[in-house]
Amino acid sequence: MSLTTAATAPVASAAHTPLAPAEARRHELAAFLRSRRERIAPDQVGLPMTGRRRTPGLRREEVAQLAAVGVTWYTWLEQGRDIQVSTQVLDAVARALLLDPSERAHLFTLAAAEDPAPVVECPTITPSVRLVLDRMAPYPAGVVNSRYDVLAYNPQYTGIVGDLDALPYEDRNLLWLAFTPSRFREVLVDHESERELMVARFRSAMADHSAEPAWKALLCRLRKASPDFEAAWQRHDVQRPGNGLKRFHVPGVGLLRCDYTSFWLGPRQGPRLIAYTPRDEETRELMSRLPTRL
Repeated sequence: MSLTTAATAPVASAAHTPLAPAEARRHELAAFLRSRRERIAPDQVGLPMTGRRRTPGLRREEVAQLAAVGVTWYTWLEQGRDIQVSTQVLDAVARALLLDPSERAHLFTLAAAEDPAPVVECPTITPSVRLVLDRMAPYPAGVVNSRYDVLAYNPQYTGIVGDLDALPYEDRNLLWLAFTPSRFREVLVDHESERELMVARFRSAMADHSAEPAWKALLCRLRKASPDFEAAWQRHDVQRPGNGLKRFHVPGVGLLRCDYTSFWLGPRQGPRLIAYTPRDEETRELMSRLPTRL
């Protein structure tokens, strides 16, 4: 009996020994990487669906291929082994796994490494741009990039588009909102023609970004989520950005007839500040009633 007790006592004690901080962080990093890998379908990153897959998402060797790192090294990283991790490789892994800014920061924190390109607020959104957005009130205004991601906006803009702060990072995109259930889709009066125009402009802009993971991931999400988007995409229409008329029927406010005007924030047609101004006196009055908190 004494021999059995003596032999098992250290095992029981070791089972309850807390992990050292560095080891605990490596285990958390391993679990985080697995969770991010398993959420990505191969076609999201331009890989073919080959062979039978026992688990969802990408295989480890596919992540290694996308990040241009060794398969063994990436496997060790996912296993929580104590290995040296360069910031350049972590950057490549973050891009391969399509991490958003919060996830990227979490990756580098878990790896106890300094991000060589920390994600800060978009440099396009300067204090002067924010001041312009605020001064546009009571008229809705927002900053949108060529992928239709909404980068900044004033409170009146949410009265039309909806509470963007309540949405996941990847859903703060006008194309996504136009083709999936959302307040924006509900209030956009001429949604069929407007959505086709948006798809044509998105296709035109994507010509300069077709190899970028974020663009490919958005395109894949839209094609899977919306048959209407897929049909518009297959028409191969293209259109350069421009100005025009939009109509919104906002609950509790009424019908808004708006001229939208794009103010480019750089030398190329990338991010732009879009202002919605009233086309008639009735709309001017109604805009003052737009909710600024939903």
